[in-house]
Amino acid sequence: MTKSVLILCTGNSCRSQMAEGFLRSFDTNLEVFSAGTKPAAAVHPMAIKVMREEWVDISLNQPKCVDEFLDRAFDYVITVCDGANESCPMFTGKVEHRLHIGFDDPAEATGTKEEMLAVFRRVRDEINVRFRQFYNENLTTR
Repeated sequence: MTKSVLILCTGNSCRSQMAEGFLRSFDTNLEVFSAGTKPAAAVHPMAIKVMREEWVDISLNQPKCVDEFLDRAFDYVITVCDGANESCPMFTGKVEHRLHIGFDDPAEATGTKEEMLAVFRRVRDEINVRFRQFYNENLTTR
């Protein structure tokens, strides 16, 4: 049976989009979505760039509002906000498992373009490691 995962953050422009991209790349049979409580106008260009470096294309993704998914049941809903600086969105729909895997918001990075890209790459790599661990522990058939 296909597992379904919804990944939530506030703007749905960076962290949740990268996590969605990685999960889709791990297993094309998963149903993976991401959304936010206050969706941005577009996926952050630096998120698209650093994901391309890992051969994951999220350039066609669009930020979505969590309200679009309230009538759908999910096996997992995962929040990815860092918790210290933001409030994580709540999902009021039907969920079997709720998890929190927090990350810094790379969209808040400042400095030169290279310094900002370094933050995006660090967060991308953290997302890759943590979501691969989540996938291996919860979604693979043993």
